[in-house]
Amino acid sequence: MLTTVLFDLDGTLLPMDQDAFVHGYFSLLAKKLAPRGYEAKALIDGIWKGTAAMVKNDGSRTNEAAFWETFSGIFGPQALEDMPLFEEFYATDFQQAKTFCGFQPKAAEVVRGLKAAGVQVALATNPIFPAIATESRIRWAGLEPGDFALYTTYENTSFCKPNPAYWTFSAA
Repeated sequence: MLTTVLFDLDGTLLPMDQDAFVHGYFSLLAKKLAPRGYEAKALIDGIWKGTAAMVKNDGSRTNEAAFWETFSGIFGPQALEDMPLFEEFYATDFQQAKTFCGFQPKAAEVVRGLKAAGVQVALATNPIFPAIATESRIRWAGLEPGDFALYTTYENTSFCKPNPAYWTFSAA
C-alpha cells in the first residue's frame, strides 16, 4: 500500500527554465544588495560558493550554517550583519521571481488528491533556500506549506542532493 509520495519542486510541481530562474533571481538579489556595497559578480560568486558548501555539507551542521560560514568568510562580518536584509529580500523582492516560473494547476491537484486519499506527501526539494523562499515557491505552485508533512529548507536539513544521506530526512 502506498503511504508516502515525495515530490520535487523545481521543474516538477513548479515548472521552470532553471537558467532563466537563476538569472532573474540573481539580478533581483544583486539589485537589492548593491546599496550595501555588494558588487553583482562578487555577490553571485559568493552565493555559488555558499551553495557549493551546502552541497558538500557532511551533516555536521545545517545547510544554513554551511552557507553563512562560507559567505561570511568571503565578505566578512558585514555579511552576518546583513542577514536581515537577505530575509527582507525573500519576503519582498524575491516574489518577483515568480515571473520566471510557469504554473501547472494539475500539480496541486495531484498533491491534494493524494492527501485526500490518506497518502502522506513530502517536498524533497534541494534545501539550498531558506524556508521563507521555499514557502514562497510552494505557493507559486498553487499549494501551501501545510500541504506537506515535510519540506526541506536550508534551516532544517544538513545534506543536499545528490548526497544519499539527504534521503534520510534527518532534519537538523
